[in-house]
Amino acid sequence: MPDSFSLLYTSSLVEVQRLKAILEENDIFPIIKDENESARLAGFGAPPMMQQLWVPASEVEKAKTLL
Repeated sequence: MPDSFSLLYTSSLVEVQRLKAILEENDIFPIIKDENESARLAGFGAPPMMQQLWVPASEVEKAKTLL
């Protein structure tokens, strides 16, 4: 597992899911950070936010060329 991740993109859930699929097809395995969902699960209300697509720091340049 990579030691660190870098923020690559922030957008709506639909767009982030599409980009995640493209990256996974090219052997880059990103994570999606959704602070709104985390707040909801913890029992707090939060306004809708954008999702963040994070990739392993060592894969940032390759990911940028794909997207």
